[in-house]
Amino acid sequence: MLRLITYNVRRCLGTDGRLSPARIAEVLAACRPDVVALQELDVGRLRSGMIDQAHAIAQHLGMRAHFHAALRVMEEEYGNAILTALPSRLVRAEALPGLAGRPHLEPRGALWAAVTAGDTEFQVIATHLGLRRRERARQAEALLGPRFLDDPACRAPVVLVGDLNAVPHSAAYRHLARRLRDVQKAPGMPRRQRTFPSGWPLLRLDHVFVSEGVAVRRVEVVRSPLARVASDHLPLLVELEVADARGAAHRGETAGAA
Repeated sequence: MLRLITYNVRRCLGTDGRLSPARIAEVLAACRPDVVALQELDVGRLRSGMIDQAHAIAQHLGMRAHFHAALRVMEEEYGNAILTALPSRLVRAEALPGLAGRPHLEPRGALWAAVTAGDTEFQVIATHLGLRRRERARQAEALLGPRFLDDPACRAPVVLVGDLNAVPHSAAYRHLARRLRDVQKAPGMPRRQRTFPSGWPLLRLDHVFVSEGVAVRRVEVVRSPLARVASDHLPLLVELEVADARGAAHRGETAGAA
């Protein structure tokens, strides 16, 4: 079993205006995750007290951080991270395409880590897509291309997570859903688990997709009082299992999908 969380932490700035990586770590620790994908982290930025937020949160959790800076200005960085205490290696971390003629759009990126849980190596890809429809569609196509999902090394089980800034009827979501399965559409899982805004969630912007061969055991938006204030997004928690490791699990998902 792999417990994974994806969480846009808004540079650890809560809806109460308080900046606190420790509070984000407390929200996460209560969920006991194996892998954490975080978006909108500041590293060495003046506005956040020069803290390496990825490292600070990982240290609170007893984990190691793989960080990718989507934006770098002098020594200040801003981006996404994958945290885990499990054996892991960073496979790739790089920018995603923007829009031609729109150089001032916020840069976006993705990182891919191989994480070993028991005898299984999961390929975990974490990302944060742009705010414009055409931009997100291009970025989803890049994730489907040879640098990520089409790389021969990106073998199942694969998990793609992050804040897509996209609802399920959007082009970016549909592109990814042609290749991978949305965990919220797995048999028996609750649907419409909205994550934004945290105080009164109306939109399903944060997603987890999985490849074939992955059984979904749990999908939950973390709605604790602390989570509602720690960021403007709520964390999305999933429990995953390699279906072939338990024949019954595989048969159960197949029967549920019929």
